[in-house]
Amino acid sequence: MIYQKLSSIVTNNTLKNQNIALFLAAITIIYNLAEGVISTFYGASDETLALFGFGVDSFVEVLSGIGIAHMIFRMKKHPVENRDQFEITALKITGSAFYLLVAGLILGAILSVMYQAKPESTLVGIIISLISILTMYILYRQKLKVGQALNSEPIISDANCTKTCFYLSFILLGSSALYALFKIPYVDALGSLGIA
Repeated sequence: MIYQKLSSIVTNNTLKNQNIALFLAAITIIYNLAEGVISTFYGASDETLALFGFGVDSFVEVLSGIGIAHMIFRMKKHPVENRDQFEITALKITGSAFYLLVAGLILGAILSVMYQAKPESTLVGIIISLISILTMYILYRQKLKVGQALNSEPIISDANCTKTCFYLSFILLGSSALYALFKIPYVDALGSLGIA
């Protein structure tokens, strides 16, 4: 009788944490899609490389979120011991996309300095980064908590990825604010290198 009650409590807690993890993955996907669209649009139209790179990074985060959501769906059916082919492919695509992003940002920064490109405005970068700092911090803390509760290395790893995005938001904020306040040449290029 006691064993059945304990087993039921553990099962209910696991199910609850899996639902929380799935909810956090959904928020990650939806938020990063919106952030990616807005950041790449305004990054391109305002000619701010740091904001554009930040937006592309958001799309890569969407891929990671989809991989985690898929894993959680599998966890809800039965314990996950190994990654399936979808998760392996998602990880490879995510990793490759990050390398391409880094190469593109470095090349963009070099071209920006060579052609003395200057952003028209960095106001959107300031707004996006402030929203992202708050959102990413909350997501990071909650993902870490649920990942530890489920003893799930992939969810903890995803939390650390979100923590990195939290730090990237500060880089975007710094470069955008410095340019907006002081019009420091090449600070946008330096911000994109920081994101890289």
